[in-house]
Amino acid sequence: MDFSFTEEQDMLRTLARDFLAKECPKAKVRELDRDEKGYDPRLWRSMAELGWLGLVFPEEYGGTGASFLDLVILMEEMGRNILPGPFLPTVAFCSLPLLEYGSSEQKARFLPQIAKGEAIWTLALAESSGRYRASEVKLRVVLQGSNYILHGDKLFVTDGHIAHYILVVGRTGEGARPEDGITLLIVDARERNLRIEAIPTIGGDRQFKVSFDGVALPEDAVLGETGNGWDVVGFMLQRAAVLKCAEMCGACQAVLDMTSSYARERIQFDRPIGSFQAIQHKLADMLIDVEAVQY
Repeated sequence: MDFSFTEEQDMLRTLARDFLAKECPKAKVRELDRDEKGYDPRLWRSMAELGWLGLVFPEEYGGTGASFLDLVILMEEMGRNILPGPFLPTVAFCSLPLLEYGSSEQKARFLPQIAKGEAIWTLALAESSGRYRASEVKLRVVLQGSNYILHGDKLFVTDGHIAHYILVVGRTGEGARPEDGITLLIVDARERNLRIEAIPTIGGDRQFKVSFDGVALPEDAVLGETGNGWDVVGFMLQRAAVLKCAEMCGACQAVLDMTSSYARERIQFDRPIGSFQAIQHKLADMLIDVEAVQY
């Protein structure tokens, strides 16, 4: 079986690696880590101009019609460079389900905004338990007249402070299974009765609590079918897991490269430490682990 990439995919990888090395060096990563927003709007716009934000969108929505594997390659290079920003929540958690389950009106309205870098999205799924399980979704969504009214809290909402839209997983009813009665809704982050609070984290990543105190949404805010939203959640989590693994794979390769370089440069007993067999064994183990992750 041939696992090699196409010429176009190799070009995408090279372009991404060169661009990120130039526009987001490690010093920039450290700067953004201390920045309140956690991302660089100029860099975000540049990524949009390169077509990365709408990579898998059809051309009619401002995309390039690339494959999911192309997106995996791009995500791997982002992980290799430790790119800060809301790419994963916007693209993996929100734009992919929008593309798959959105109505024609929703696609026409939202996908071009994402592709142009004009809108940042995030997902609000976890609640008090922190688990991604249907049985843990308690946020109440009640239909009153022609509007859905949201009551409840969501935790660990990534990049909630910079999001323009939030894809919210709520419960519109009960059924024989925990998965029954779950609905996804598109919420404008500027809605009244919506409050966003930062959650302190050990790792310094930007997680937020989002509270909904009677947020009213029209019926066309529903993504997919009312009451059958867990199918959409399963779709997004599967693809987001693959993309997150690709990101970590790129990070592992970067660690191996840095360690190997250090082993060649660090001198001990008048010799590079990479010449010592014990160090070589450790590097060989790292290489095996990285290749196992990749393949």
